Amino acid sequence: MTSAQELEKTTQPVRGTKKKPPGATQSSSGGRQGMFVRLSSDDKQRAEYWADKRGFSSVNEYVAEAVIEKVRRENLDYDLPTLEIARLNELVDQVAALAKNSANLERVVTTGFDSLIGLTRGDNYLLDDENGELA
Repeated sequence: MTSAQELEKTTQPVRGTKKKPPGATQSSSGGRQGMFVRLSSDDKQRAEYWADKRGFSSVNEYVAEAVIEKVRRENLDYDLPTLEIARLNELVDQVAALAKNSANLERVVTTGFDSLIGLTRGDNYLLDDENGELA
């Protein structure tokens, strides 16, 4: 394969997309360089669907945006979606409630053992003699 054929292969858009009009230059795409991407037929269909749904002019534009977004995620440079924030806040609240429940359980157990120790010593109000009054 000649270098001209290889160059032509790398600059071809994903199949099923609109090609550049004749006379279009490389600078019209914002100074970006071409790249050849192979996708399975299912992935290609999904990419076409989402590109159309999101209003991209071509699948190539959608794929370029997807690559940029993936690189941002790899660099941990992204905003958390609302659902993730809500779930994280819910988990924080659950951990706080668990800590309160644990503290309450500790208090009940400590008080119970103090009562049992008091009963064995004989200094509990339950062991006082009754005088016949209900007060």
